[in-house]
Amino acid sequence: MRIGLGIDVHKLVEGRDLILAGLKIPHPLGLLGHSDADVLVHAVEDAILGALALGDIGKLFPDTDPKYKGASSIKMLDEVVALMEEAGYYVVNVDVTLIAQAPKLAPYIFAMRENLAKHLKTHVHEVSIKATTSEGMGFEGRKEGITAHAICLLEKETCKPC
Repeated sequence: MRIGLGIDVHKLVEGRDLILAGLKIPHPLGLLGHSDADVLVHAVEDAILGALALGDIGKLFPDTDPKYKGASSIKMLDEVVALMEEAGYYVVNVDVTLIAQAPKLAPYIFAMRENLAKHLKTHVHEVSIKATTSEGMGFEGRKEGITAHAICLLEKETCKPC
């Protein structure tokens, strides 16, 4: 078994879509980044890569490479999952916490869990996504950005239940 932790932060700006777990969330601001800036998926990718001791998404998908300009983070997750499978592992579970004062994310949590589970090739009950505020404190509290923390547990394919 291997455990990985991922943390990502992106600034909220005008003129961008808000993409979380590969889904467009209705909001007047979106996340700034070289790719689609899906902070949730980036944290999950880093958690998986960390569990595999393969570095981070900056190493795998550098923001200096023009081919990742505006790239879909969920498609990049598919590449990370392929590396995970190539190494002989599968996802036991993933737990994500989003910190955002706005928008309110509760109505979208289950759909985000479903989409993330699909791309992780696991069941929705193995994927937890929670959202909290920072009670008005810090950049999240000022509605300037979103932070995501993710932890995952991977296990060798030879141990996978039938």
